[in-house]
Parts: sequence; structure tokens; C-alpha cells
Amino acid sequence: MVGLAGFEPTTPCPPGKCATRLRYSPLDVIFMKISGRREKHGISELASKEFHAQSLFVQRIKTAIVGASGYTGSELLRLLLLHPHVELCAVTSRQEAGRCIADVFPRFHKTPGSEICFIAPEPKSIAASGAEVAFLALPHGVAAEVAIPLLELGIKVIDLSADFRIHDPEVYEEFYQHPHPAPELLAKAVYGLPEIHGEAIKQAQIIASPGCYPTSILLPLLPLVRAKLIDPQSIVVNSLSGVSGAGKNLDVTKLFCECNESLRAYGVPKHRHLAEIEQELALAADQPVRITFVPHLVPVNSGIHTSTVASLKDHADISDISAALENAYGEADFVRLLGPGVCADTKNVTRTNYIDIGWHIDERTKRVILTSAEDNIVKGAGGQAIQSFNLIFGLDEKAGLQSV
Repeated sequence: MVGLAGFEPTTPCPPGKCATRLRYSPLDVIFMKISGRREKHGISELASKEFHAQSLFVQRIKTAIVGASGYTGSELLRLLLLHPHVELCAVTSRQEAGRCIADVFPRFHKTPGSEICFIAPEPKSIAASGAEVAFLALPHGVAAEVAIPLLELGIKVIDLSADFRIHDPEVYEEFYQHPHPAPELLAKAVYGLPEIHGEAIKQAQIIASPGCYPTSILLPLLPLVRAKLIDPQSIVVNSLSGVSGAGKNLDVTKLFCECNESLRAYGVPKHRHLAEIEQELALAADQPVRITFVPHLVPVNSGIHTSTVASLKDHADISDISAALENAYGEADFVRLLGPGVCADTKNVTRTNYIDIGWHIDERTKRVILTSAEDNIVKGAGGQAIQSFNLIFGLDEKAGLQSV
């Protein structure tokens, strides 16, 4: 909590979070617009003032988005502009520098904060804005080069690229075809699956936010691997992703006429996300893991549907699968367990931070079939990164993410 002149905070402000926070949140603005009407309807002026004073004590963290003009960056803007604990203080884009958010994205016009102008992604300029944390929505290779000076300037980093997801720099080079730009930072990065690494995320200075495919694959699988219910070497995954998952760049294969009425596999047999998927599965299994992963492009804007098949261990049955998933995610805010015999559907998760998981047992083959659905640029990117932000700053994990 942060006090105002003439007020005393009810709770002390945590160290490092006392930067300017007197800016009105979107909720404050809404309240001020309706406060006059409150008195007309019999609500006392005193009660109105007390309510408004309490609203001003909300902790607001000065936040930057580096690379805010792409699909993931614009989704971060959508969510952070309305986040009750965020003061957006810097947004960067070399292409859009000098233009305000509302001009680049008219959908945000009249949203409080949309008057902020894009700046070039210079670390010193970002630090001069007072940012305490920066979301990096940049291509791999570029993100690490920006992260290094930001961390040196005392700014926490939540990186949505692949630069800090892979622990071994040699594996990174194998999958991304160039040496890692900051191998000395890899040991400090926490893989940002909040449902799996929540406690470590709270203490981290740098978060490696997972890719969209890995999120849809790992969350259903990890509890079963940890409980030794499946053979980790038998895993076969098919994922279908909306076109936004390929990023916002000029590519003939993503033109409307190329994608519409089309369904195709790509990145076979060694998609880049395999590296982080196999890494996290190996940590859970306590042994090296190799899987077959076939991603597909489908003609929708966003959403991922993943079907995963694995051989059951002799002792495992449907009740064991259900128990493992319930034990892992029964209290998780953004994992919705659909139950045995139910298939996940992307129409129920797009524009939300939820991942839905269903499961079946094929008695003929003694295999488990897992299905999951998520929005690739929310739970698979920006929304999940904001979950980590909420954990880092001791906020409600659901803050700014409660859309259905």
C-alpha cells in the first residue's frame, strides 16, 4: 500500500515498491465518473470519499513493455492497461516510436494510459521512466541483448522469447542456430510455468516465460510423469495452432489466401519448442526424455489444441490419472480440469488465461489420451507472463486476468 498526502497507509509498502503510484487506475477513473451519481441515489458523500480514498491505496508497479507492437505485445497492452496494479510507464517499438498507443491500436482509444507514446527500446530510456519490471516481447537473440543492461539497471525482466528457457547453451545453439548471447544468465532464469514453479518465480529477477506449445503440452503431462504413471519415452504430441502463433512478420505462408481453407504440419521433425519441452519433462522424469512432436497451422487467429498420447505403466488406470491431475491443479486458478471422457475445445478458452484439460484411457492399447486447449497469445504468452508478474510482486495471481 502507498499513502497519499494526509493519509496513512493501512499496510506498509514492500521495499522497492515505493515509486510514484499516485496515478489513477482505470477503476479509479470509472469510480470518479460515477461518484456524482452515487450521491443522487442516496449514497452519502462520506461513504463515497472513503471508498475513493481506499481505491487510491492500490499498489501500482511501474511497468514497461519492450516490443509492444507485435501480437504478443498488443495482448500485453490489452491486459496491462486495465491491470489494477500496473502503471504502464514505457512501451517500445522502433517502428512506432513517437506515436501514441491509441494511434497504433485504435481499439485502446480512451483507455486510461493509451496516450503514452512508443519509444525506442533503449535500456537507459526504459530505466529513466521509473520501470521496476519489463516484459520483453522480442525475437529470440534480441531479447537477451536487451535483458542484460535492464538487469544491470535493477529492472526485473519477464522474457517471452526463448532466450532464457533452455538451461544448456549448447542445446540452445542446436535449436536456434546461433550461440547464446548471455549464457552467464541462464542459471539465474526461472522457467515461468506458474502452476509448476510458482515459488521460484516469486524470488526471481528474470523469468523465462514458456512458449505456447510447451504450455499446452507440459501442463497436462508433468503431473503424470512425476507420478510415474506413463512411459516418458512413449509420448507423441500433435498440436494445432492459430496463425498468430507464428508472429507478426511478412511471410507468404501466413497470407490469408495461403492459410484460409488450409491445414498443414510444419516444423517437422524438430520444432524449436522441443528443446524446452524435453528439458522440463526430463527434470520431472529424472531421466533424459525424447518425444515426437508435430505442430500444425490452422486457419484461425488464435488458440491451440493439443492431443498427447502416451503408454500407461502397468499399474496405472483412469482413477490414477484423474487423481494426479486433481492433486496438481485442483487449486490452480487458471487450469480447468474437464474430467475423464471430455475433450478440450479452443472456443471455450480464446481471449482468456485458462487452459482446459481432458483425458481418456484407450483400453485396447493401454494408452492415455490427453487433450488441452488454450489461447496461444494469452495463456500461451502474455497472460501467463502476467501471472508471473503477479507472483513476483505478491499480488493476487488472478489480478488483471479475470476474463471469460
